[in-house]
Amino acid sequence: MTITSPSVGFNATTGSVLTGWEHVLQSLSDIFTTGFGERIIREWYGSFVPNLLGQLITPDEVTPFFVAITSAIEQWEPRFRVTEIKVLKATREGGLHFYLDGEYRPRAMYDDFTVEGARRVNGYVNAAGLIIREEETA
Repeated sequence: MTITSPSVGFNATTGSVLTGWEHVLQSLSDIFTTGFGERIIREWYGSFVPNLLGQLITPDEVTPFFVAITSAIEQWEPRFRVTEIKVLKATREGGLHFYLDGEYRPRAMYDDFTVEGARRVNGYVNAAGLIIREEETA
């Protein structure tokens, strides 16, 4: 098997090889569901997103939530650069549906910030937590 992508890892669910944009999506999910201090060796890995999950998403709470998301991406995932956040739906029960539009930079971990293309991440916050999915290119 020949792997040409600079992003290579294992699928957390199946154990199969994961490359490219799919690896970035898995990384984003991992960052957003890991709170600071949860990993013994990497205490400062993660985000403040888990602290905000389960709270009612009011207009006052949307901004801290997006700050937690974007700061975590900037700190831990250089392969995706957020250019716009779009709130599609916020419910009184604490649900939130949003898009993260941005640029995919597959070699950013090697200080090559060349953009391969636009990507859209579809995010849902509900009782199950935070769910990240790929969306069609913005």
